[in-house]
Amino acid sequence: MSRKFQLPSGFRLPDDFRDVLAIENAAERLDEAMAVAEKSGDLGVALLPVPDHAAIFTDPPHLVAGPLKTIGYELGWDSRCYPSPVDGCDYINVAARLDTDSEAYSRGWFRYVAIVHPVDEAARQQMLSQGYGNPCLHHVTLGIVPPVREADDDLVYAGLVVESMVDTRSRMAEVIGEKPGTLICALPENVINDSRFSELSARWVEGLEESEFQFESMQGGGFLIQYFVLAGGRIEVALRSGTRQTFNPRSVKKISRDEISTYQGDGVGHADSHC
Repeated sequence: MSRKFQLPSGFRLPDDFRDVLAIENAAERLDEAMAVAEKSGDLGVALLPVPDHAAIFTDPPHLVAGPLKTIGYELGWDSRCYPSPVDGCDYINVAARLDTDSEAYSRGWFRYVAIVHPVDEAARQQMLSQGYGNPCLHHVTLGIVPPVREADDDLVYAGLVVESMVDTRSRMAEVIGEKPGTLICALPENVINDSRFSELSARWVEGLEESEFQFESMQGGGFLIQYFVLAGGRIEVALRSGTRQTFNPRSVKKISRDEISTYQGDGVGHADSHC
């Protein structure tokens, strides 16, 4: 397990992780998350006290869902599942949510967990072939403190959150020494449909190449801005405000297809797909 569970900033990870979930690669992923969190804090990036979420690949799902239920997670809380085409294979992501008033949350357990399971044997073999174990902790997502909202105008606030994440993404490049993934911006539908959006959004992402960002409508409303770092998407960064579901389906498809892999480039597994 991670040697450090809490930072002076207040950010923490669960020190009882292995007591709840038996995951072979968890120590490595949690150590990476803590290291990135610590370096980010040193550069002035304001993190939420616990990770926004973690994604765990597993077959069957109850290997993860059962233990999470015992510490207070509500499985399938948003009544949705999210198809996740990783490495050309088909997986399904079902989300669990932890109450922020819960004891587990106070110990550093993630606000959400994406429980990702293979749809067929080809996907299962792809997952198992990587050598991270079953279940495996695919990535940990650091949550960014959203900007203070001082007005009801969604378009104005969209500008604040996107510009904030453009800045955070730039700082993160310093932390990890490599270029982060695509900045995926899921915004309220009324923002995307506003006649001023095209002109204003170009200013929000000024300095980024067109391939470095994606705007889309957030299903259920709210704001969810995300990007990945480290090979295979081992660490993610997300800013969330006012969402009514864990993920955005279009974002999940983009992330699964282009931003993450079961092959995570850290000396384990291989890049060949079974699908």
